[in-house]
Amino acid sequence: MAELDLLGSILSSMERPPAAADAETRRRAREEAARVKRLQEQDKRQKVEFRKRMEQEVSEFIQATGEPRRRFEPMNKIERSILHDVAEVAGLTSFSFGDDDDSRYVMVFKKEFAPSDAELDAYRRGEHWDPAAAEQRRRLREEEEAAARAEAEAAAEAPSGPAPPSPYRDKYRHLIGCEAAKAAARTMQANKAYGCVPVAHKRDTRSIEEAMNEIRAKKRLRQEGAEGGPSA
Repeated sequence: MAELDLLGSILSSMERPPAAADAETRRRAREEAARVKRLQEQDKRQKVEFRKRMEQEVSEFIQATGEPRRRFEPMNKIERSILHDVAEVAGLTSFSFGDDDDSRYVMVFKKEFAPSDAELDAYRRGEHWDPAAAEQRRRLREEEEAAARAEAEAAAEAPSGPAPPSPYRDKYRHLIGCEAAKAAARTMQANKAYGCVPVAHKRDTRSIEEAMNEIRAKKRLRQEGAEGGPSA
């Protein structure tokens, strides 16, 4: 009896015949193919439904008055691609913004309100776009450029000579000084600690002969002192 049990366990552990193994493999392959087909059909239905929803939202956006642009919620790459295609078919302009794929979103613009480079740069930096503030900055920039051109033209047409003081110097005259600095330079006293002596003090009123006699006298005194010193 024990021998029969051992033989049965050996036979059960042996591989199935090739025909049975092939049939099992084919069955699993058919099941996997059916599963993949179901997933593909489900994904296709989801894309069709998403496109219909985006077409509806884009149509509402086109009909809305006073709405030059619309920002959509973050979506994945495939959904963004579908929305870009819907916007292009509708004659709109669309851009994607965001640093990573999870937070990336799409903005759709009407053709008559196409964004400027400054507006796109603001969205890329994650900033809020304020048209009124942007218009004010643009006017200030144009005024500064016009003032710079006028100043350059005036400098080119002016006669040669000392250049007139610039607005920068006028603005900071209290810091860099003007007449006060000149007066201070005229009344400056020599600092003897650094060996600076005014030119008037350097002038020698003696004649050449008097100066030479004084030098010879000092030389003789040094020699006499050296000769009269203690002997070694």
